[in-house]
Amino acid sequence: MAIKSKEYIDYTKLELDDKLRQFEEELFNLRFKAKTSKLDKPHKIKIVRRDIARIKTFLRQLKLKEEKGD
Repeated sequence: MAIKSKEYIDYTKLELDDKLRQFEEELFNLRFKAKTSKLDKPHKIKIVRRDIARIKTFLRQLKLKEEKGD
């Protein structure tokens, strides 16, 4: 399930890192299933890739805020 960007605002850095790891594992599994022709919903790969990009964007924003605050 795709998560809206607004929902990531309240996440901490550790929570975002954990979510990122989960989505990367899910993407690996989806790609593996796609190669073995056992993937029922191929559009799920696109959704997970976008979720990963959203999380990486929020992590980058947090990093920039920390650097600016120092």
